Amino acid sequence: MYGASRLVSPSVWSVISFSAPVRSPGRRRRPAGPPAEPDPAAGRLGEDAGRHTRTALAAWIGIILAGFAVGAVLRSAGHLPVDRFPPLHAAPRLLLGPLLPAAALALAAVAVLPVAARRLPWAVLLIVAWLGSVLWAVVLQLPDGLARPLTAPTEYLAGLPAVGDDPLRWLRGFARNMQAYPTHVKGHPPLPTLILWALRYAGLRDAGWAAALVIGVGGSASAAIAVTVRRLAGAEAARRAVPFLVLAPTALWVATSVDALFLGVAAWAVALITMAATRPAEQPATRFAGPSVTGPAERPGARPAGWFRAVGGAFAGGLLLGALPYLSYGLLPVFALPLAVLVLTRPRRAVLGALAGGLVVVPAAFTLAGFDWFAGVAGTHAAWAAGGGARARPYAYFLLGDLSVLALLIGPATAMALPTVLGRAVPLARAMVRRAAPAGGGRLGGGRLGVLVAAALIGMVALDVSGVTRGEVERIWIPYAAWAAVACAVHRPPARTLLLAQAVTALTIEALVRSPW
Repeated sequence: MYGASRLVSPSVWSVISFSAPVRSPGRRRRPAGPPAEPDPAAGRLGEDAGRHTRTALAAWIGIILAGFAVGAVLRSAGHLPVDRFPPLHAAPRLLLGPLLPAAALALAAVAVLPVAARRLPWAVLLIVAWLGSVLWAVVLQLPDGLARPLTAPTEYLAGLPAVGDDPLRWLRGFARNMQAYPTHVKGHPPLPTLILWALRYAGLRDAGWAAALVIGVGGSASAAIAVTVRRLAGAEAARRAVPFLVLAPTALWVATSVDALFLGVAAWAVALITMAATRPAEQPATRFAGPSVTGPAERPGARPAGWFRAVGGAFAGGLLLGALPYLSYGLLPVFALPLAVLVLTRPRRAVLGALAGGLVVVPAAFTLAGFDWFAGVAGTHAAWAAGGGARARPYAYFLLGDLSVLALLIGPATAMALPTVLGRAVPLARAMVRRAAPAGGGRLGGGRLGVLVAAALIGMVALDVSGVTRGEVERIWIPYAAWAAVACAVHRPPARTLLLAQAVTALTIEALVRSPW
């Protein structure tokens, strides 16, 4: 078995040789126009950025080494029978030649993406982000076969014969019969299976069509997250984040874990809610024009979004948000992200009403169709216990091990940015508590960006501490981990060395690990 140091060493040494302290964005010459609101923590963060960055990088390396080292010891002692390469649910390997196309794409992306993020019109940049994310995920997965993960006997496609020609009958008996279904079908609510059934019912029966759906929707999350960041933290922050969203290590499990579909649905739910709650940023699309912190649609002096557009977007966002618990039981903490958006923007009552209306549609439809969500949760827990549960994946180890996987998911550049971006959220949180109203936050959306990242991290930590997720979080957590990449907006562009470190992390994992997804 390959040791933990072998998994991370190429990536670690590339980061150590390339890394540089996060420079305070405030050092750039301020454009003409009204000055940004002062950031109370800017001076302290600027002085301590280098120390915080080095500490964060050391912590990133340390938690990965610790997770794999302890996992190797426990595995050799027979305490982790399910996972061959804990904390990952994967097998060790050495793969070099077939990854050359992915390495070439990474180098090209590192060279091109920062320029594209700075110069392209916003709408075009969103398309580039989407297609770039899809291409990066596909090229990484090509050596193992794109549709292969979906054809495993434990996956959703293997459960489609049980649905037959009567999905409503199948849905009514889902909780009662779920123990006879494949692992992923009985481990999740019925909506993912129904989506793939609908695809096959439409005549798209080949597994390649299911893979295209998963990768396409999962890849679109980069555009959705960028839209959210632009509305909350301004155009400059969004443009800086796009290259890191595209080359995020989470791409390894976008092709083709069905959890990538969950990522896309969640990201667009948050984006639609954010667009409904804020006004469009009025900035040139081809150059940075300083901060543009968009606020509540009804703020005095602001030009409000059209009532129908805002209400319709809120309803659509609520519809997608309400679907999340029926895609995966582990998606409930994703609600921390739209909650953070609502707290920051304080939208009009009509938007809140439309959001609430959309939110109840999917739960009501499934309940009326005969599926009891709580019975599904109980059945999934019973299936987990019958499969060994706590014995196969002890809580104490995966409390640490899952955090090691989180470190791999976010990559070194994100880890290095977290102290700065989360530190900037602290003054905003204090101001909101003190004044009971959202505050500005300075350059690059200041605390707003940090609040968004913190919401995603809180969701993952909640799942980890609760023990709901023990292992396999490399796929389960991608709907959360993708949001952490926006912290990289604090890196001064073009930040190519840090962007390269993200790509090297993904390539190293793919070279040394064979994942079933």
